[in-house]
Amino acid sequence: MIGVSTLSEVWEFLEEGKKPHWVSVSVRKEKRTAGRLNYADIKGQSVLKPASEVAAAGGHNILYIGPPGSGKTMAAQRLGTILPDLDERTSMETTTIYSAAGLLDETSPLVVRPPCREVHHTVTKAALLGGGRYPSPGELSLANGGVLFLDELSEFQRPVLDALREPLETKQVRITRKQGTYLFPANVLVAAAMNPCPCGNYPNLEQCRCTPGEIHRYLSKVSQPFLDRMDLCVETPKVSYRELMSDNQNVTSESILKKVIQAREIQRERYQGRMYATNSGMNLDEIRRFCCLEEKAQRMMERAFEMLVLTARTYFRTLRVARTIADLEESEQIRGCHLAEAISYRMVDQKIWGNQKR
Repeated sequence: MIGVSTLSEVWEFLEEGKKPHWVSVSVRKEKRTAGRLNYADIKGQSVLKPASEVAAAGGHNILYIGPPGSGKTMAAQRLGTILPDLDERTSMETTTIYSAAGLLDETSPLVVRPPCREVHHTVTKAALLGGGRYPSPGELSLANGGVLFLDELSEFQRPVLDALREPLETKQVRITRKQGTYLFPANVLVAAAMNPCPCGNYPNLEQCRCTPGEIHRYLSKVSQPFLDRMDLCVETPKVSYRELMSDNQNVTSESILKKVIQAREIQRERYQGRMYATNSGMNLDEIRRFCCLEEKAQRMMERAFEMLVLTARTYFRTLRVARTIADLEESEQIRGCHLAEAISYRMVDQKIWGNQKR
């Protein structure tokens, strides 16, 4: 890699073949547990950690939903600790984005760790997607290769959330201006967290004090098309006192990371030569090729499709998640247990939203 200090040196190198002055480019590898963040900090929540592991292993979007204080935000903020370093292509791509935004660290300009961006619910579409007369990248592109965390999801303006739908499918942001069209990479893992109702206790009707109208208005702030783009929906119940005071050794970020790296290596070999390296990027042809189901699993998928009223999009996303779960167990075949776990991550959507009118 050749470092240059000015654009003039680039021009001289391209036009005249003049070698630029060598610039030392240091690479600072931040600790994975920066700020001492670790999944070991989260007590209880036996489903939350495996779901986070699946999300990190396959690059799947994830929604945490539960009452206040149940660990939703803690889980999302720790996703960066279980993601492997960026590959060379993604590192250069993300570094270019940060350079365009003027956010590079002069002492270590090469971005090698997955960026983790957290945005407030007051964010505008321009700040999230990018914009301006001469568009600059927004938070979505600044999270390229890493995590974009949307806390208090139901507090975001619905048009802002819906503006994410296309970029989450295409993995890029397209902005058109009079002088041309700008494309910014947006290959991100979106992690979102929200309460199930204003008081946070729905669907526990014994503790929930919200009226049906309040619950409906609250949940309807998140559209069904946006929910369809969340590969995993995980319920985080209230942590009991016994779990909170337990001295049992919790699963650590380091132990999860080892499994994630192993699963990512399987996917890297599977998708060698493609523009993506995780199961979340599979197209329909590749889903048919790599997500073959045994007969028993096919019957299970058919029942789930009818009972959970899955859309075509959620059907294929469920298969991608099942593929990742199988990879974590180093299984070439997607077995019934893998599919059952993937389906369970769609049942929370049905449980919370139910027949709520979107």
